[in-house]
Amino acid sequence: MGPGKRGLFAVAVAVVCAVTVLGAPGAAFASPSSPTPSPTATTAPDLTLPPSKDLEEVREKLDTLYHAAAVATDAYNAAEEAAKKQSAEIVALAQKIVEGQERLAKLKDRAGAAARSQYRTGGLPDEAQLMLSDDPSEFLDGAGRVLQGQRATKGLIAELTRIQEDLEQYSADASAQWTKLEANRKAKATAQKKIEKQITAAEKLESQLEEADKERLAKLQEQADQKAQTAWLDTGILDEIDGKASAAGKKAIAYATAQIGKPYVWGAEGPDSFDCSGLTSEAWKSAGQTIPRTSQEQWKQLRRVAIEDMRPGDLIIYFGDASHVALYVGDGAIIHAPRPGRTVTLAGAGTMPILAVVRPDA
Repeated sequence: MGPGKRGLFAVAVAVVCAVTVLGAPGAAFASPSSPTPSPTATTAPDLTLPPSKDLEEVREKLDTLYHAAAVATDAYNAAEEAAKKQSAEIVALAQKIVEGQERLAKLKDRAGAAARSQYRTGGLPDEAQLMLSDDPSEFLDGAGRVLQGQRATKGLIAELTRIQEDLEQYSADASAQWTKLEANRKAKATAQKKIEKQITAAEKLESQLEEADKERLAKLQEQADQKAQTAWLDTGILDEIDGKASAAGKKAIAYATAQIGKPYVWGAEGPDSFDCSGLTSEAWKSAGQTIPRTSQEQWKQLRRVAIEDMRPGDLIIYFGDASHVALYVGDGAIIHAPRPGRTVTLAGAGTMPILAVVRPDA
């Protein structure tokens, strides 16, 4: 085996160490594309209050900033999940390399033993030793042994070749995975910077308001939510929604309900804080169902149902870029983790533009 082959074990050790490094915050995949990319995700934050201190305009600016942060959070979460899976793949490849090296060493020992045996018989191959025999019965017995030995030798060579080829492929795969993880570490860091930039901008904008204005702003947001919910209910949609929660759906709702009042923290999956998809994924995990971590992947991968067929426990995906998700609990209400500065709360299902409804269980 050449120098390249001898380096395979070093590769195995290196990739295992690499996984340890990449498992730390900052190692990840690039984010998947959004259903409809949001221009606000890359728009430079405007930190100035409107000249007239029009609070409605302030509210709209804050919505824009927090929405951009939500888009970036979904990208960050997707990167985090992908990193976990890829790290596991690298560990598996490293294990295969180690096992392959062990098998190769055993085969080399067998080959060495055969060579030593041949040396002890005078350096003559079995065929030559056989031809020198004067005993017919010994000749016949020896002929069978020669055939068996030839087959064994061919099998040994074939196995050695196969293992060497496997090791080379495992090494190439591990190197490719490592390169991809290293590149995506930067993508995850970029998403994190974007999140922090948008949240900092929103907090700075809010900090410029007097306490009285903050209270008025909160009332404006409440009025906007009520207006949107009323418009949604006025369509008569609740007259059509009469689905009953499944057993798993009831467990998911119970979990989400128990989290009400806990703070929103981007990237959080509990138990002390959550982001929107962290809450929904953990709620359904508690019900025995593993679903995608991000709102975008929940929108892409879970079975979609019509709004009129919605039942408690289903997930409602919001906005054209699927950047928010909530758990429907019935009677036109949802439980969700809204945004930074807020807590897990009960809200109207129609307070945000609905993109789709998806069902985690059959």
